[in-house]
Amino acid sequence: MRGTELPPPVALTTVPLADSHRRLVTSRARFRLLELDSARSLTIPTAPVIRPATRADLPAIGRLAALLVRLHHELDPARFIAATPETASGYGAYIGSQLTKPDIIVLVAELDEQVVGYTFAGVEGFDYMSLRGPAGVLHDIVVDPGHRGQGIGRMLLDATVAELTTRGAPRFVLWTGEGNESAQRLFASAGFRRTMIEMTREIGGTQ
Repeated sequence: MRGTELPPPVALTTVPLADSHRRLVTSRARFRLLELDSARSLTIPTAPVIRPATRADLPAIGRLAALLVRLHHELDPARFIAATPETASGYGAYIGSQLTKPDIIVLVAELDEQVVGYTFAGVEGFDYMSLRGPAGVLHDIVVDPGHRGQGIGRMLLDATVAELTTRGAPRFVLWTGEGNESAQRLFASAGFRRTMIEMTREIGGTQ
């Protein structure tokens, strides 16, 4: 009587442990390289740095100041002066003459080694023409148009207020163009309120 025939034995292929481990390490290394390649392809934005201005910053400050002059002239050509080819260099030279004064603050916003904004402010005493006591006065604040909407203006404003506070300013005042609504929103968001309104009339204007 024949019994049930068994199938021939199956030849098993074994992988040495060392070889299997080597393949696993290689696979993980390839995955890590993919991770690194993906990380390199991501653009990580650089945070702007707010710092005191130096003389090396004066050309950039002058350029930004000229933009400020042009903006105001466009808002009201009869009230505000027009920029000239000398405005940038002249304004930069003026700011340079203020850098070492103890009650003056000039800050810049630096991004990727480029100055993209600045503020010019100072601590002043009683001003009877303005009917106010001592105050920190913000004269200029401007951000390069290509970098607006990123919070740089607010960073500059907050840093300037903080510096004025350390120098004893009990309040802060500034002026803003009637049609400069974006600047007015920035100032209002930082707690500034309307207190004075400048009114202008040219010779021969309507009475």
